[in-house]
Amino acid sequence: MTQTGARILADVIEKQEALDSVFFVDAVLRHTLLELEDRGIARILAHSEKAAAYMADGYARATGKLGVCMAQAVGAANLAAGLQDGYLDRVRMLAMTGRKPDSHQHRNAYQEVPHGPLYGPVTKFTGEVRDVNELPRMLGHALRAGRTGTPRPVHLDLDGLKGDMVEEVPFTGDPALLGFPASGQSAPALPDRAMLDQAAALLAGAARPMLVCGVSSLYDKAGPGVMALAERLGLPVATSVGGRSVIPTSHPNHFGVVGTYSAPYANALLAQSDLVIYVGCHMGDQISTNWTIPTPGTKIIQIDTDPAELGRGYPNVLGLAGDLNRTLLALAETYVETPGNGWLARCISAAREWLASSLGEFDGQEDLIPAPLLAHELGKALPENGIVVADTGFSATWTAQYTAFDKPGQTYLRAAGSLGWAFPAALGAQQGAKNRPVVCFTGDGAFYYHIGELETMRRWNIPAVIVVNNNSALGQGLRSVKKLYERRDGNLGDLVEFQKTNFADLAQVFGIRSFRVERAADIRPTLEKAIALREPVVVDVVTDPDSNPEPAWSL
Repeated sequence: MTQTGARILADVIEKQEALDSVFFVDAVLRHTLLELEDRGIARILAHSEKAAAYMADGYARATGKLGVCMAQAVGAANLAAGLQDGYLDRVRMLAMTGRKPDSHQHRNAYQEVPHGPLYGPVTKFTGEVRDVNELPRMLGHALRAGRTGTPRPVHLDLDGLKGDMVEEVPFTGDPALLGFPASGQSAPALPDRAMLDQAAALLAGAARPMLVCGVSSLYDKAGPGVMALAERLGLPVATSVGGRSVIPTSHPNHFGVVGTYSAPYANALLAQSDLVIYVGCHMGDQISTNWTIPTPGTKIIQIDTDPAELGRGYPNVLGLAGDLNRTLLALAETYVETPGNGWLARCISAAREWLASSLGEFDGQEDLIPAPLLAHELGKALPENGIVVADTGFSATWTAQYTAFDKPGQTYLRAAGSLGWAFPAALGAQQGAKNRPVVCFTGDGAFYYHIGELETMRRWNIPAVIVVNNNSALGQGLRSVKKLYERRDGNLGDLVEFQKTNFADLAQVFGIRSFRVERAADIRPTLEKAIALREPVVVDVVTDPDSNPEPAWSL
C-alpha cells in the first residue's frame, strides 16, 4: 500500500500514541480523518476551533495521553487561542493546521495570515511542513519537544489550505524515517545522592516544614511518594488549585489549597513554615501570592522533572531534578524519623475548623443557594472514580475550597485561567475516560462561551454531567464592580450581569436530559441522580450572585 502523509499521521495517532479520539473543525486533513475512521478512532467535530482545542486538552489531562486537535488555515488563529490553557497547565498536545503554500505567502492570499507568530507563545515548538518527505522528521521533532522537559503543546503547519498538499502525497523519502520518533526524556530518574542527602539534612533541621504539591504532581502520579514522605515526617500537604486531588482530601495530612484562591487559614500558616518543599509546582504568582508567601529567605526544596524549572520562582532553592514519585520515596527512605512537635496537628486543625465554621453559615439556607454549598454537595455526590472538571474564577475557588476528593480514584482538573474552558474540556475528558463519570462545574458566564457544544455532546452521546452555577452574572467581577458604583449613579449591570436564563430548558432544545435546582436540599439528590444516568445531562442550579469567598490571607 502506498504510504502517504495521511497514513503517516494516522499511524502515529493510532500506533505510537494509542489514541481513540481526535478533535477538529472542518475542513482539514480529511484524508487523515478517513484513515482514522478505518482504524476505529473517533473524529469529534466541534463547533469552534477553540472548543476543539479545549476538548483535546481535557482528553489529555484525563488520560495522560497526547491531545490532538486540528483546523484549516483560516481557523488557525482560533485554534492557537485554545492552546493557552494547555500551555499554562503543562499539557501535552499536538495542534495541526493547514497553510497556503509559499507561492501564496505575502501576496494578500484570501484568509491567510502568518501562523508562526500566533503559535509561538502557546507552544514549545511550531514548525512548517512543506513536503511529505519532511513529515516524519518534523512530526518526530515536534512530539519529542512536547514530551521533553516540561510537557506542553506543539504545532505543525502543513502546506495546503486543508493540509492536503502534505497528507495526500505519496511518501518517496528514506523508509527508515517512517519508524516512530524517539519519545524524549524529562530528567534522570533520581537526583544525585549528595543532593538527596542535602535535602534530608534540611528536613531534619526544620521545625515547621510543609509540602506544596503542584499540578504536575497530579499528572505524574506522585501521590504515593507524597503520602510516604508526609507520613514519615508528619508534614502537612498543601496544594495548588490544580494539585488538589494528588492525594485524597480525607488523608490526615491534607491541609488544603494555598495561594490567591485559598481559604484564610492556609496562607497564614504557610507563612510560618521554615521549610517549604515544592513538588511539581511552577511557583508562579498565584501559588505564592505574588512571591510573598513563603517570605523571602525561607528555605525551599524544589522537586521537578524539568531541571530548567528549578529556581525559576524563588532564588537560592535546593533543586532536585528527577521523577517526582521516585524522588519523594527516596527522600522518605533517607530521612530518619523524629518525634513530631505539634506542627501538623496545628495545621490540620485550622483547616478542619475553618471548613466546619464556613459550612455552618449555610445551615437552614432557604433563599438563593450559596455557591460554596453547591461545590460542597458536589463532593458528597461524586462517585469514587469521578472526575470534576472546573472552570476558572470562582468555579475554581469554590471547588478548591469546598469540594472534597476523599477517594483515591477521584480526580480534580481545573482551568489554568481560560474562562469557558471547562465545558468542552469535560467533553474531551469524558471521551477519553469513558468508564469514569465526569462532572463539569462551570458558571453561566463561562458556559455561554461554548454553549453550541451541547449539540456535540448529544451527537456523540457523551455522558458528562454539566453543572451550571447560574447566578446570572460574572460572579467574580460583581463585587468589585459594585464597589466602583458605590459613589456614582449608573447601571453596573452593563458590566457584569446577564438576563436570567433557564439552562435546563435550553438543554432540552438540544435533546439533552436536564434538571433545575432552586432549593439547597435538592442539590445532592439531583446530582446523584444525574451522575447515575450515565447520559448527557445539564443541571442548572440557581445560586446567589452575591456569594463571595473570604479573601486569601496575605502579608
